[in-house]
Amino acid sequence: MDLNTVARYRRARTRADLALAPGERILGGGTWLFSEPQVATSGLVDLTAMGWPPVERTAEGLSIAATCTIAQLLAHPDRPPLAAECANALLASFKIWNVATVGGNVCRAFAAAGMVSLCVALDGRALVWRPDGTDYRVPVTALVTGNGTTALGPGEVLRALELPGHALESRTGFRKIALADLGRSGAVLTGRVDRDGTAVFTITAATSAPTVLRFAEPPAAAALRAAVDAAPGYYTDPLGSADWRRQVSGILLEEIRAELA
Repeated sequence: MDLNTVARYRRARTRADLALAPGERILGGGTWLFSEPQVATSGLVDLTAMGWPPVERTAEGLSIAATCTIAQLLAHPDRPPLAAECANALLASFKIWNVATVGGNVCRAFAAAGMVSLCVALDGRALVWRPDGTDYRVPVTALVTGNGTTALGPGEVLRALELPGHALESRTGFRKIALADLGRSGAVLTGRVDRDGTAVFTITAATSAPTVLRFAEPPAAAALRAAVDAAPGYYTDPLGSADWRRQVSGILLEEIRAELA
């Protein structure tokens, strides 16, 4: 879509270039930004010119640049577990993968955002740059506050998603369901068991904000089901009712629990 209100475009090459003038917006891949009118936007600041390496190994685990495309993530030799499954849960073709960024998918924060599912499943943290030159880190579960909303403040820029080593080494499971074969995900469920026995189950797409169920050890079926039923945020829209989302989340997480056991 042509954004006929945009009169200015500039490439950000340094952190100072990310200071936004009134009406400017950060541009990553642009797959959502160019999909509908942006009447309040008069300028674009291209984040992809910053030259960040897409994926880097760190002492703590893995750092995925906000500008890393989904295709780059999937092609990287250090691709994290569940990356392919979460990418395929997106209602998007491989052509979109070549443009859409991991950071953009997280910042758009739709309930069915596949990269949110990935980061939440692996205890991901967001590295955020403030406009005053300082940084902070926040769990992705806290960054995404609802269906399409985040805790990012004015002028703040997502720099990277950081995945810890203990989650990268865990055993994982994945399930997804939608009302149509090629429809948007109605529920995306993940599970993992870490080397120390900690078990983590997540619900996305079925709840408006990510839901994380954490246990000191793999739970019994009844305990997991009770936690699923008690989770807040199940919602109804044309792609599924809240009761359906709760029910299928319980069934599919039980499949994952049994698989990991």
